[in-house]
Amino acid sequence: MKKKKMQLTTKILLGLILGIIVGMLLQGAPEIAQTYIKPFGTLFLNLIKMIIVPLVFSSLVVGAASIGDPKSLGRIGGKTLAYYLVTTAFAVTVGLLLATILQPGAGLSIPVDATAEAAEVPSIITTLLNMVPSNPLKGLVDGNILQVIVFALFLGIGSTALPENVSKPFISFFDSLAEIMYKITAFVMMLAPIGVFALIVPVVSSYGLDVLKPLSMVIFAVYVGCVIHAVLVYSSAVKIFAKMSPIRFFKGIAPAAVTAFSTSSSAGTLPVTIRSSRDNLGVSEKIASFVLPLGATINMDGTALYQGVCALFLAQVYGIDLSIGQMVTIIITATLGSIGTAGVPGAGFIMLTLVLQSVGLPLEGLVLIAGIDRILDMARTSVNVIGDASCAVVVAASENELDIENDTEQVALA
Repeated sequence: MKKKKMQLTTKILLGLILGIIVGMLLQGAPEIAQTYIKPFGTLFLNLIKMIIVPLVFSSLVVGAASIGDPKSLGRIGGKTLAYYLVTTAFAVTVGLLLATILQPGAGLSIPVDATAEAAEVPSIITTLLNMVPSNPLKGLVDGNILQVIVFALFLGIGSTALPENVSKPFISFFDSLAEIMYKITAFVMMLAPIGVFALIVPVVSSYGLDVLKPLSMVIFAVYVGCVIHAVLVYSSAVKIFAKMSPIRFFKGIAPAAVTAFSTSSSAGTLPVTIRSSRDNLGVSEKIASFVLPLGATINMDGTALYQGVCALFLAQVYGIDLSIGQMVTIIITATLGSIGTAGVPGAGFIMLTLVLQSVGLPLEGLVLIAGIDRILDMARTSVNVIGDASCAVVVAASENELDIENDTEQVALA
């Protein structure tokens, strides 16, 4: 079993590398990549999207019910939320520090005729209120993940308050549905190397090196920040709180990280994240089915880091000096705003308007970021997914729900 997973990871990496090479060869003819290659990537994404809602819904119902009692659920939920908020605040701080040191906006300017109309983003209060669905079935049909999560949690918690003879058939149904979705996920992931290849080629062929040069420092700052955050924060967390080797952790979550890099969707990568956390990292079904779907929606460390870099970058472009108070505002806004950021491609870019508005930065600068957002999205999504897994490992360890036996063997085979 481990050997097969190792082979899948290798195939995904080969698909990624081959996609970059082919994309470079097609830079003079990106329409070929868009017309003949990208549809295969779109098909892969559609297959992933097809299983997201039923997977999240069934996993959370079973996860909430399996925890046993509301008191235990509240304890695990509190740990999960605290971990996500603290690491997100740390991530946006790293982004601000790197942008201050590297000065990516120095020497750049936005053309006078470059204008962008800010997208409407909901306030934090609206986001929190909208989490509770007035029509849960509509939330399921629309794929509103926050509402799906809340409704699933209520169903799972409610089932724990009933006698076993009443709740058992209900829980068994969703348990079977979750297992079916895991099996479908395994089938879909057999296509991952092809999907990764088809998604990367159009990106590389469209954004050549010449186009990226003016904004290379922004890309560099975001990617370096993502690496620093993953290595320092997540390595420390799994080592200190879970006594797990960082090498084992990163090897175990590698399939999900690579998938996230190519799809730019933490929600779309969720099936792979759950599978990797359970099979490679030893996280129990109970913890994985609760922490990971929640993290795919509210944990956006990479997105927060990206927002910190981009906000300071645009301030530098416009010659605006941000005060310490404004930087603190960016940290708070990006941290809380991550709760309402959907785990789909490009959502972080929309939420960036909320951060810019919070400190009065011109929204016209979004035009500049839009040109490279897809490339930034890949890095930040990978960090989001790795962060989800690190939280699952830490919470599982704190609840004695982490299998850390045969550590040496699993490092070698992960």
